[in-house]
Parts: sequence; structure tokens; C-alpha cells
Amino acid sequence: MNDDREPTLTSAVPQSSVAARLFGFMQRQLRKLSAVGLLLAGLFLAASLTPSLLPRPYFVQGILSGFAIAAGYGIGVASLWGWRFLQFRDIPPVWCRRIQLSLGVPVVVMILSVVRKMVTWQNSIRQLMEMEPLESAYPYRTLLIAVAFSLLLILLARFILWLSGHVSARLKRFLPPRVAWVCSAFIMFSVLSSLVNGVLLRSLLDAADESFAEIDERIDAGVQQPDRPAASGSAESLIEWSSIGRRGKLFIVEGPRQQQIAEFTGRDAMEPLRIYVGYRTAETEEDRAQLALEEMKRVGAFERSVLIVATPTGTGWLDPSAVDTVEYLHHGDTAIVSTQYSYLPSWLTIIGDPQSSRRSARALFDAVYGHWKSLPKDARPRFFLHGLSLGSLGSEACDDLFTIFEDPIHGAVRSGPPFPSTQWAELTASRQPDSPQWRPVFRDSAMVRFTGQKNALASGQRWGPIRSVYLQYASDPMVFFSEDLLLREPDWMKSPRGPDVSPELRWYPVVTFLQIAFDLPLATSVPIGFGHNYAPAHYIDAWREVTQPVGWTDEQVRQLKEEFRDRIPAGF
Repeated sequence: MNDDREPTLTSAVPQSSVAARLFGFMQRQLRKLSAVGLLLAGLFLAASLTPSLLPRPYFVQGILSGFAIAAGYGIGVASLWGWRFLQFRDIPPVWCRRIQLSLGVPVVVMILSVVRKMVTWQNSIRQLMEMEPLESAYPYRTLLIAVAFSLLLILLARFILWLSGHVSARLKRFLPPRVAWVCSAFIMFSVLSSLVNGVLLRSLLDAADESFAEIDERIDAGVQQPDRPAASGSAESLIEWSSIGRRGKLFIVEGPRQQQIAEFTGRDAMEPLRIYVGYRTAETEEDRAQLALEEMKRVGAFERSVLIVATPTGTGWLDPSAVDTVEYLHHGDTAIVSTQYSYLPSWLTIIGDPQSSRRSARALFDAVYGHWKSLPKDARPRFFLHGLSLGSLGSEACDDLFTIFEDPIHGAVRSGPPFPSTQWAELTASRQPDSPQWRPVFRDSAMVRFTGQKNALASGQRWGPIRSVYLQYASDPMVFFSEDLLLREPDWMKSPRGPDVSPELRWYPVVTFLQIAFDLPLATSVPIGFGHNYAPAHYIDAWREVTQPVGWTDEQVRQLKEEFRDRIPAGF
């Protein structure tokens, strides 16, 4: 008898093949998907496609949305499980189907509406950051990546739950069912935490460390050993050139020279001093700091008018926008000293060893400050601190009042303070109530001031003996990421917003946390003057206010800003 029925997709594939088994497994898993979980997953997907602080490529958006879908689905399933665990009465199946249909259709319509607005939302950020608008945000590619990645995460979670159930079944032989379930959950959580934090994360960080270490050791063809006796790494230097690392070498050789400064300012200038000790130069932070101090003595750093202890980013990079500008403002009569403590970018160093910048900065500061305060007050340079990103975090460990109360330093310029910065957080939390979080006003502004794209420093208010400035942009995720984003709307999203934050940005529980977390690796992918790329013009305002260079008119400062505009590339 002929069978005229249409063949199913599974019957078209040989049942013995691996593909058929895999397809059957996927089919069974899809049938088991929770309707409640899918509804929440759809809402989370729609929210994840809305703008955040920075524009995102479609593949990054796809992975972010995949995480959001999986998070929404997991919360939905957990909520349903909690309902049943508390033994509330189940809703009749017929009502379940009606509720699912009445809620599912609006969610689908919402997702389609959000997809249509993706280009508009991305361009709302790009316009503020003076970037070319997008013609397409590739929504279908984004959705394909998001769905595929979320299914992978959901299947992984189900596998973990299956393992937990297997362990629980074994424990039920000896323990009551609910006790067995709790013990099983605890065992799985402990094992997974150990694997992720102790094995997987550590292995990834070690691999990244080795990779960036190789980059750090690479000597570009154009980076030649300096022949100036006062330069770190020269033949006369106490620091071996080959031990300094790529970022340090560039810092030493690419700064402005005496002649360049004199030609621009039309005044006599000095050769700026830059002292840099690489990560491989000595074993410990204390050894590197002591070597830096001896090198400073050798080249006469304490005979200059301005002394700056600068803490680099995780890779050992010092932003030319910051260090070059202050050397121009003081006609080269400066000495900048720094020691490297890592090879990794700041956001990776924060994950792996966030205290490394503090240990290194404190060791260098203690060595330099100890010698500086032993000098006659009328025959020593003015003392300042500087740090960008993780360097700002490290720099905060130096100027605590208990250390400098006896003999204060003169100030600090810090930029892009990362979210673990405790001093920055305390100052921001104690701001005047009518000042926004992205540009707080602390007390009477006599000791600490905050600024961004628009200069907020020259307020006419008095300064105290110590001048400290934080340079930060409202669009910098490195500054404004926080664990509180999970469940609470941050103050920086409230009105008035920063000039570089999209008016379309909205807060959603869990989703906004994921969005800003995904912005962190992209923080330097935007033009200078936005995100985590700090512009020379804004550093000039900060250094001018903190270090008070002599003889600069507003017109000359404007010309200096023009000189540095688009001259220094971003990125570290």
C-alpha cells in the first residue's frame, strides 16, 4: 500500500547518521523551550538592540543580544520554577495558551519595530561623536548571530542542569530529596566557579599575558636606541634599552624635542626629561621604583621646575595627548617618570590583577616622594601626579592625606578613572546635589574639580594649595560601568545628560548592565574626544589649571590646541 503522506524532515535524513541524531536532539530541545522564558527572552532581545554609550558593530551587537536572550530566558524559567516550588496553583492549559498568544504577538511586533529602528539608534550615537552615519546596522545578521549564540548558551545551561539532576539523583540515596537538591546545586556551583575562575579565566588571562608580552618585546624598526645621554635606555643610562618594552620605547623617543618646543612657543626651551623603567627591567615594584629614582638623580630630574609621577595604562602606555602637552606648556622644563607593571590592556588587567597598578604607583611614589621631601623647599620642583584609566586608579593610591599631610604635593591630573576607583567614587557620591554624576561638583571646588569636553575648571572660584582634576567623558564606559546597573538606574542617565550620550538611551534591568559591559572593550574604538579617548585640548585645560604655567595667554593656548588637533593617534 502506497503511503502518500509528506515525508518529514527527520525521515529525509538517514536515522543512523550523526546529523540526524543531532537534528533530533535539537528538535527535542526546542520543543521543551518554556513559553514564559521565550516571552522574557523576546523582551530582553528588544531592549538589547536599543543604544548604549558607544556604537557597536553588528557582530558585537549579535553576541550581546545573544547574552540578553539567554538571560531573559533563564529569568523566565527560574520565575516559573519558583512559582511551582512555592506550590501555587498552575494556570489551566487553555488559559495558558490564550495568555501566551495575547502576550506573544505584541512581543514579536515590538522586536520587529526595534529592528527597524536599529540604524536610527546607532546613528544617534555616531552623530554625537562626529562619526559617519551608517546606512545599515545589518539587523538580520545581528539576529542570526543572537539566536544562534543564545541557543548555544541555553543548551549549555541545560547540560549543567542535567548534570546537577544526575548528582542529585545519586545523593537521594542517602539524603532527603530537597536536601539532596540543595547539595547538588552547591556542588555544581562550586565546581563551575572553580573551573571558570581558576581554570578557564586564568588560562585565558595567561594566554593574553603571553601574547601581549610578545608584543611588548617587539622592537619596531623605527624605534632606535636614543643617543642622548639623558635619555632612558641610552648607553649612559642605568636602564637597559632592551628591557624597556615597546610602549616605553615609544614614550622615550617620540616626545617633543627642545627645538620643536622653542619653534612653536618662540621662547627658550629645555629638553624634556622622560624616565621609564620597563616591566622586565627589574623583578619587583620596589626594585623598579628604586632604579627609576637613581635614573632621575642621574639626569637631574629634581632640578627641573615640574616633576610628574605618571602611572601608565595596563600595557605600559602613556597618552601623548597628556604628556606632550604639559611639556609644551612648561617649555620643556619638566621631568616625567613612570614604571610599567603589566602587558595587558586596562580592562583585562582590571579582571586579572586590578591591584597591580596601585602597588606599582605606590612604590614609585614612595621612592620619589621620599627623596623629594628631603630637598630644600626652595630648591626642588613642584610635584604632580598623573594617570589615565588604570593609571588613574593606581595614582589614587599615592596622595592620601596621611602620607602627604606633612609636606603636600601640588596636584594631580587624572583621566578616565575606571569604575573600581574608590577615591573617585567617594568624591562623586559626595558631590553637590544639583550637579550631575558625569560632571560632579565637590564641595567648594577648592581641592578637586571635574571636567569633560567643555572646560568646567575656570569657574572663578578659589583653588587651595593642592589642585586635583579629573578629566572624564559622559560616554566613557570605563568610568560609568557599575554592578548597580543590574537592578538600578544610574544617576548619569538622568537629566541633564552628558553632551555625548544619546538621548535615546534607556535603562533596562540586567540588559543595560550587559550593554555597558560590552562597551568596555570598545571604549577606545571611537574618535578622540569621546569614550575612553581623551583629547589634547582637554588635557591642556586641565594641566593649565593645575600646574599654572607662566606666560600663556588665552590666544596662545588656543593655538596650542590647534597644533595638537588630530595630531596624536588614539588607542592603547
